[in-house]
Amino acid sequence: MDDIVVGPLDLAARVDEALAVQALAFGLTPEEVGVRRHIVLRHLTCPGARALGATTAEGRLVGFVYGMPNDRTHWWSTVVEPYLRANGCDGWLDNAFVITELHVHPGFQNRRIGRTLITGITATAQEPRSILSAIDRESPARALYRKLGYRDLARHVVFPSAASPYAVMGAPLPLLS
Repeated sequence: MDDIVVGPLDLAARVDEALAVQALAFGLTPEEVGVRRHIVLRHLTCPGARALGATTAEGRLVGFVYGMPNDRTHWWSTVVEPYLRANGCDGWLDNAFVITELHVHPGFQNRRIGRTLITGITATAQEPRSILSAIDRESPARALYRKLGYRDLARHVVFPSAASPYAVMGAPLPLLS
């Protein structure tokens, strides 16, 4: 990671670069990228929303994370709340910092960039815990989240129009190192 710098990111100004990384990392179609562009820009207007980016020495964005304090009225919360409630975990939606997106360009994965991004953004959170959703299958991302202290709060969470079910995970802050 010596040649990668992680720091604050003006995500609104670099949204297209960030979504290009997400499209590669997550396999998004151009149509999905267009929809997500509007979502990201709307999220950035929420109180406390912030982002970090990972850039090369030349300034190329190769990873990003963004999140915000959770609000139970946001769409994501309304979808996951019944699943969390069924497991007795809906209290995790209160006073939590949500990791909305975390993506690293495939050519730069396995270099601790994702770990640095998520620990960096949660280190400044005022909330005592963090929550996120991840595709509900074993993956390097889920393994990383577990190493950082996240645990499954609900599984088989179905988001409208998502091809795969998700897991909602939560961790006390600060994250494990």
